[in-house]
Amino acid sequence: MRMYDLIVKKRGGEALTKEEIDFFIEGYTKGVIPDYQVSALMMAVYFQGMNMEETLNLTMAMANSGDMLDLSAIHGKKADKHSTGGVGDKTSLVLGPMVAAAGAPVAKMSGRGLGHTGGTIDKLESFPGFSTALTEEQFIKNVNTIHMAIMGQTADLAPADKKLYALRDVTATVDNLSLISSSIMSKKLAAGADVIVLDVKTGSGAFMKKEEDSFALAKAMVDIGNGAGRFTTAVVSDMDQPLGFAVGNALEVKEAIDTLSGNGPADLLELCLELGSHMLAGTGHAPDREAARELLEKTISDGSALKKLAEFVEAQGGDSRAVYDTSLLPQAAYVEEIPSPADGFVAHIEADEVGVASLLLGGGRETKESVIDLSVGLILKKKVGDSVKKGENLAQIYANDRGKMENAANRFLSAYTLRVLPGTEAVDSPVRLEFSDSPVEKRPLIHGIVTGDKGSR
Repeated sequence: MRMYDLIVKKRGGEALTKEEIDFFIEGYTKGVIPDYQVSALMMAVYFQGMNMEETLNLTMAMANSGDMLDLSAIHGKKADKHSTGGVGDKTSLVLGPMVAAAGAPVAKMSGRGLGHTGGTIDKLESFPGFSTALTEEQFIKNVNTIHMAIMGQTADLAPADKKLYALRDVTATVDNLSLISSSIMSKKLAAGADVIVLDVKTGSGAFMKKEEDSFALAKAMVDIGNGAGRFTTAVVSDMDQPLGFAVGNALEVKEAIDTLSGNGPADLLELCLELGSHMLAGTGHAPDREAARELLEKTISDGSALKKLAEFVEAQGGDSRAVYDTSLLPQAAYVEEIPSPADGFVAHIEADEVGVASLLLGGGRETKESVIDLSVGLILKKKVGDSVKKGENLAQIYANDRGKMENAANRFLSAYTLRVLPGTEAVDSPVRLEFSDSPVEKRPLIHGIVTGDKGSR
């Protein structure tokens, strides 16, 4: 078998066999096949596409290229959730304790963030002493003991994907459905969970901006998961504005704690109930999603989910006192309000721009070497559809550097569009004004569900 022949075959629009895909993934991972030949194949895939069988075979080849976590020692069906990312997305911090408190094992591998804010691991490190550097034995023990553990991705988890992604990133072949879905799912399959629930975002703060693209990605990943023998479901959720109100690591942790205490944002709680209901139904801890939702709501009302978060933090070396006293979380030196320039209604929030504002404060990574300031960020006070008066607070900004605060505040304001009546006076501001007397329409939080057998709704 020659790599040259595979390139010619795919360039001509033919499907690659499992053996051919295994050959090139193994050869590339071992360094036998050079970058330039794999680049040529990726470009052929980009233009010719892959069918479902090819995509599944590619995913499995990448998953099998390194460590495959064996979770068979964990009692019962193990659940995991993956989000395609967004702004203010702290669902794992709420969802994990809720599902674990309802009795289902949550075994999750997470990474660090690169972009607006930190990833789940970065946020959890807001708890002093918290560590995700668990051995496989500790990970399994924690899940069996308290039904929840989160560990960092091992260096040898789907190494073929790491090499391929780095190559695709510099050869303009990232944006292909088969390559995107196989990249995400290879890591999920290698992580060993039996039940995989995907939170696929759509909107201005999402990887996929258009709803139809988000549904296509959701379906591709669900098909891969189910084809690999895992119970897989996707929820397509809105990311046209930040989720909840908090954007920034410790601020998001505090909002997660508020939510587990029954005082969090309605959209964050609703998304966690939706995702969690699929996880509990999939693991068999509830007969259906309605019963699962009741179980999850009970974990909030009886305090068991908040208690589970404290147990989880303590089990991984963190100071669980911060769950009950959030002043122990990292605190910013400066807190200021960002006023509205006019009377009106919030018509749109460019979620990506809010994320960039947090990044400018130091709340995210521009490069892998960047050091995150866990204490900084923003708390939105007005979201889409809300009325606002001139001078009223649009958000609070948390910073440790006055210069960064000013730049971030201007970037934040540029994310907002206010719908105002014709003739409305406004102070000079980066906020965009939209002159109209029509009401603002809100987008739905849940755009649809994708399952293996029922399609989408």
